[in-house]
Amino acid sequence: MTTTIYEHGLAKNAANYVPLSPLSFIERTAMVYPTRTSVIHGVRRFTWSETYDRCRRLASALVAQGIERGDTVAVMLPNVPAMVEAHFGVPMTGAVLNTLNTRLDAEALAFMLGHGEAKVLITDPEFAGVIGAALELLEGDKPLVIDALDAEYPGSERVGEIEYEDFIA
Repeated sequence: MTTTIYEHGLAKNAANYVPLSPLSFIERTAMVYPTRTSVIHGVRRFTWSETYDRCRRLASALVAQGIERGDTVAVMLPNVPAMVEAHFGVPMTGAVLNTLNTRLDAEALAFMLGHGEAKVLITDPEFAGVIGAALELLEGDKPLVIDALDAEYPGSERVGEIEYEDFIA
């Protein structure tokens, strides 16, 4: 693994080097409450078992895309199932989840994508305008952009190279 900007000037110790992960939560919940509802979005409902499966499929798709431990996956999403899945699926790969604030302008987003060295960006087409502008401003390698389409709010412009449901299929 290569050295990144995050490894300079911060000696590892017990206070800053404990792996924190939500993974034990979802694994246990899927095992203990597999048929209970985990996510409701419009008419769509998912159980904990289904959510866990979708998170694992996201993780598997990211690994197949070349995402490794320590890489950054950025998301700019509203409160949709893909956001929940990213909070579990990205850590399953060992990657870092960088949730982008939906109120930021293109310049700030371009800085965050570049500074965070995002390899993948999952976004809602609702943010296509500002994401498109941020990607134009981004210097260097551009992340793979995945559109997480929201059936509750169809008709938005797309900026991604692939749709989220196809990516995790």
